[in-house]
Order: sequence, then C-alpha cells, then structure tokens
Amino acid sequence: MSSRDDDILDFDFFEDDATRESGTASSGARGDAGAEPSSGGRGGGGPRRPSLHAPHGLAPILRLVGFVAFAILIVVLLIVWGQGCSSDKKRTSYDDAMTELGTIGTSSAKIGSDLAKVLTTPGLKQAELETKLGGLIDRQQQGLESAQALDVPGPLRPAGDHAAEALQLRVSGMQGLLDTFVATKGDDSDNATAAGEKLAAQARQLDASDVVWRILFQVPAQATLEDEGFGDIKAPPSVFVETVELYSARSMTSIWLRVHGASTGGTPSGVHGTGLEKVLVQPGDIQLAPDTETTIKASTDLAFEVFVKNTGENQEVSIEVTLTIPKGTAPIVKKQTIDLLDIGETKTVIFKDFPDPPFGEKSSVQVSVKPVQGETNTGNNSAEYPVIFSLE
Repeated sequence: MSSRDDDILDFDFFEDDATRESGTASSGARGDAGAEPSSGGRGGGGPRRPSLHAPHGLAPILRLVGFVAFAILIVVLLIVWGQGCSSDKKRTSYDDAMTELGTIGTSSAKIGSDLAKVLTTPGLKQAELETKLGGLIDRQQQGLESAQALDVPGPLRPAGDHAAEALQLRVSGMQGLLDTFVATKGDDSDNATAAGEKLAAQARQLDASDVVWRILFQVPAQATLEDEGFGDIKAPPSVFVETVELYSARSMTSIWLRVHGASTGGTPSGVHGTGLEKVLVQPGDIQLAPDTETTIKASTDLAFEVFVKNTGENQEVSIEVTLTIPKGTAPIVKKQTIDLLDIGETKTVIFKDFPDPPFGEKSSVQVSVKPVQGETNTGNNSAEYPVIFSLE
C-alpha cells in the first residue's frame, strides 16, 4: 500500500470495475512472473478489503475550528455594531427632542419678555396694544403647534405633553388679556380696579405655565434622560413671566389706567414723578452722602445699590437709571432700566462688574434717574457723591 493510501480514508470498494480489473490484471502479470502464492492459500490477485484510516494530523480540525471561531467573531461583531448603531440612534432621538423643545421654549420665553415690554411701553394706546398682543398670541400659537407635532421618544412623551400644556396656558393667558382689554375699553376710570382684577386673573395662567413647564416637564424629563443613560442631555428651561408683580391686580389696574389715558390722547390724571432715595456701596452697606467724602475699597465684589422710588400718583414704566464714575477722558458709565414702578413703590438697581476706578485721587459717583413722562419736579432725580477709591 502506498503512502497516500495511509493518509486518507481508503474506500477502494467504491472504485469502478475498470479500475478493479486493471489492478487484477496487474497482479496476474506479477504472478506469471513466478511469484508464489501466499501460505494462506489466497492468491495475490484476490479482492482487497476496504481500509479505513484517520485524517493525518490536527491540521484539518484546527482549520475547521478556526473557521467556526472566525464566523462566530463576525456574528458577535455584527451584533455589537448593531447594538451600537441602535444606541446612537436612540441617543440622537432624545437629543433632537430636547433640542427642538429647547428652541420652542426659548422662543416662548422671548414672547414673554416682549409682552412685558408691550405692557410697560410709555404712551401705549389701546389700538397699538391690541395689535401687538395679537401678534404675540399668533407667535405662541405657532410654538404650541410645533410642540404638539414633535416626534418625542416614548418615555419622554408624558413630559412632552406637559410642555405643550404650558404653551397652551400661555396662549390662553394672553388671549384672556386681549379679550379683557377689548371688553373694558369703553369703561370709565371708576371701573379700573375691576378691570385690573380681571386682567390679573387671566395673567395667572401665564405664571402657572412656568410652574407646569418646570415641575411637570423639565424635572421628569431630566429624570427620564438620566434613567435612559443620557444624563448629559439637559431638559431645557422656559420662563415666561420674569416679573410676577407686573401681573398683580394692582399693577394691571395701573396699566389699564395708563393705556386708557393714552388712548384719549392725554396722560392719567395726578402727579408723575420718581426720586433717588439713597445709594449704598457693597460690600459693607456704606451709604454715600452728597456732602461727605467716602473712601471706597475697590475690589472685584464692588457694587452700588441705587434705590429709586415712585413719588407720583401713577404707575411709571421704563425708568432709566445711570451711574457714572469720572475717569479722565473715558468715564465709567453703566445704565439699567426699571421696567415698572407702582405708586409709592421703591426698587433697587444694582451696578457691579466695574473696571479699575481712578485710585488714590478725589473722584465722585454720579447717579441720575431719567424723568418720566409728565414729571415736572426733577430736583430729586440725581445726585453726586464725593469719593476716593483705595486698594486697602
């Protein structure tokens, strides 16, 4: 038997007749050459038994094992890749939802700021108010529809629905304000208090919308993001009412009177005026005096608190306050605006984040309150306080 026959499974009985006959003839030829029969009495040309042999070495088995391992690796990699793609897709869907709601929320907050500016516009007439308020309602309605149309991931849908509820409250609140202004525009000033209370009742929806957005949308949405493993994605805020007192019954009554006075071409009756009450230096609560020089230690915490009072008989809006520190040819000038000041009310304006003042020399802090419309007595609208800025 040849070496090849030792290496493979030898199933010679499956060979065709021609092959077998060829082998027999060959054996016969060898017998004719004088070979003697074996002692077993069986001639050399007899049929052979099939021989079974194991594969040579471990190479084929190792190749098979390697192929199977490679196939398993490919499957595992495909599964991991698929899971990664699925996770990335899920993260993108959550991120997109928060980004879109953030855009809607920011736009809504801007509408709230614009509404405050409309209500505190000096000389605002009824027709102008109705037009501007109607425009703000349209803008907010578009934001509401955008929020309702968002494709929010399932776990975030309850919170997303509450975001839409907050926007609906803003639409309803502003529409209520508009309807009340329209319904009461023919009333006389004797009904001002009743009109103010009706306006304040509608405005409470605006304040409630901030609560709904924060408590029912932002907080649970952030919790859901963290539960899903996306805590670095933030649920966006949206604050519609920046100054709650603007929408109080007292404030809305004054706004109603002011709008009605402007609508008739004049101003509300009574005295108009503002006054500068005092100026404090922080830290330390050091009160400045016009006739006494004050040493001020300059630091990064330096701030001036300016107290302004409504000294008239009408609500005042958009009150501009200016603080100036002379410094060569480039004085330090800062300005702020008080949106609304009710009758007899005092508000504090804080000026901070100053560059280096003129150290070690006589200087001053000058504060002025711009006179409001109709103000005749401006003697208490400004003051100059002598100071020296020190590093110690």
